Amino acid sequence: MPSKEQIEQGQEFIPKFDAQGLITAIAQDIKTNQILMVAYMSKESLQATIKSGFATYYSRSRGKLWKKGEQSGHVQKVEQILVDCDQDCLILKVKVDTGQCHVGYQSCFYRTLKKDSNKGLEFIAEKVYKPEDIYKK
Repeated sequence: MPSKEQIEQGQEFIPKFDAQGLITAIAQDIKTNQILMVAYMSKESLQATIKSGFATYYSRSRGKLWKKGEQSGHVQKVEQILVDCDQDCLILKVKVDTGQCHVGYQSCFYRTLKKDSNKGLEFIAEKVYKPEDIYKK
């Protein structure tokens, strides 16, 4: 078991996966710094990402690995992987094309909580593609 000092101050990558075997991964556009999405990675998907250079995540709803863009074609080319101090969260700095969100937006963060509201949302982005053209059943 690595020590706290090794994890926080060392130069060895020792990712800390949760009880389900997952680690949080945030995808960020390397050019614009826009947060694109939050997903989860298993040991297997993290290794696939490192090996291929393209973001591969673990889908909790489908219970399997998925390479980002395998259906849409909107892949994420990983340029850098940042590791937080506890090594329990990653930021993937990625090169992307258009439409990273499955509902048609560049980012999954296309709404904001309205000022002085605890429930109301407002849109802060426009759709960049039509999901029905990409995700045909």
